Amino acid sequence: MYRWQIMSAVAEHGVVAIVRADTAERATDRARHCLEAGLSVLEVSLTTPDATEVVRTLRREHPDALVGAGTVLDAESAHAAVSAGAGFLVAPSLDEEVVRTGHRYGAAVVPGADTPTEIVRALSAGADAVKLFPARAWTPRLVRDVLEPLPQAPVIPTGGITVDDAPEWVAAGAVAVGMGSGLSAGTVEEVSERVTTLRERIRAARR
Repeated sequence: MYRWQIMSAVAEHGVVAIVRADTAERATDRARHCLEAGLSVLEVSLTTPDATEVVRTLRREHPDALVGAGTVLDAESAHAAVSAGAGFLVAPSLDEEVVRTGHRYGAAVVPGADTPTEIVRALSAGADAVKLFPARAWTPRLVRDVLEPLPQAPVIPTGGITVDDAPEWVAAGAVAVGMGSGLSAGTVEEVSERVTTLRERIRAARR
């Protein structure tokens, strides 16, 4: 997929399920639960042990899923993640080497930002979208206000987003939201119930 196709898929889906755990096995199980529940856009945090192997396993088992890597802090990690099959890279901050490395190998890159200045800097560096992190420092109203002068900024709030408030962020102009254990933890049935509710609410927020 081209980078624009990757980001179009993220925007269409509306949610990125962030998977992290203290073992590769637990992370893989959580990711499988999300996929079985109907999510097809996953971010595997590189803070997970053997995270690139998790990415590789998920890509092999679910070739139609869009699997990315999160907490990508340097060019070496970016290259390792893309080599494992990551289609997009997410970082908590902007490192231009990560952007360049991701783009060199065909991955979309979503660096983090916490102010309008940082958003503009990330876009100027070639970011395909911008992770608003931590989202707890923002509100949907603030997102709407920032997007008035920056309508070209595709933002993805992440950090503390819940099933209940995710639609508010999307209605405010976010192209998607990033959600971690609040979405991916628990049994397949619990994850499936959350995912179904979340996607219905996101669709309603976009009408």
